[in-house]
Amino acid sequence: MTDTPAYSLRGKRIWVAGHGGMVGAALCRRLRQEDSELLTASRAELDLRDQAAVAQWVTSKRPQAVFVAAATVGGIMANDTRPAEFLYDNLMIESNVVEASYRSGVEKLIFLGSSCIYPRLAPQPMAEDSLLTGPLEETNQWYAVAKIAGIKLCQAYRRQYGCDYISAMPTNLYGTEDNFDLQASHVVPALMAKMHEAKASGADSVEVWGSGKPRRELMYVDDCADALVHLAKVYSGEGHVNVGTGQDLTIEEIAQTIASVVGFEGRLQFDRSKPDGTPQKLLDVQRLSDLGWRPSTSLVDGLEATYRWYVDRHVPASP
Repeated sequence: MTDTPAYSLRGKRIWVAGHGGMVGAALCRRLRQEDSELLTASRAELDLRDQAAVAQWVTSKRPQAVFVAAATVGGIMANDTRPAEFLYDNLMIESNVVEASYRSGVEKLIFLGSSCIYPRLAPQPMAEDSLLTGPLEETNQWYAVAKIAGIKLCQAYRRQYGCDYISAMPTNLYGTEDNFDLQASHVVPALMAKMHEAKASGADSVEVWGSGKPRRELMYVDDCADALVHLAKVYSGEGHVNVGTGQDLTIEEIAQTIASVVGFEGRLQFDRSKPDGTPQKLLDVQRLSDLGWRPSTSLVDGLEATYRWYVDRHVPASP
């Protein structure tokens, strides 16, 4: 490692594809510290599944760096009930953005994957070389296959065209701008919304899907954004890099922590008829650590910031 970044973002035109999502919004917040010009396009302005539209937009805006944070995402229910959308949308988004970036001469591209790319029973913690060594978790295989294709796409453009395209694999993220729709949300916002409602209504219990035994690693989204900007500056390689905290908890422990933050004092009722998903998802973050980055936000601090945002944005004011 040297004091001089391998790639400087200063003064660059940087496109955050998917700036309206949780990770994209966090990236925009972080990149505003870099003295760079942010480029964004809403879904109404640009359908990233439309190849011609993406090519035209990129040609006209000429970004020098691109963060591919756009994706069709969701929790177990969304993945399981909308497999075609999760596969098609994500394949099209990543293919169109990568190809248009190559055609317009983008200097640096950072593709965001997901820890669900790893085999369901991968050795824990999951190292980068666990990719494609076993079957995927069935409940999110469609999303995982699309993200694996994105990693390979960046590797292929690097090999064939010499493009400085890298891939980062974030762990389970939570934070401000998260999706609190119970039909599509991940575990943290789903439990937070349920517990807030239970607290407000005086309910004595909250349902939690599954047994509560699976283990999950959680990372505050602003920490993730900081790690991605760090990788953009210092990393250039074909191999993807895990982005996480290197620590995990059971779903039951996570639910108890959220209950404490929300102030819900009732019981947790585990519905064992619902799927547990992958038994454990803990990333090996040694490669990221060796590149000089570590997280700075504790789980409680991150959950408290997320809950404040949720209450401010989603809970009606008292009359």
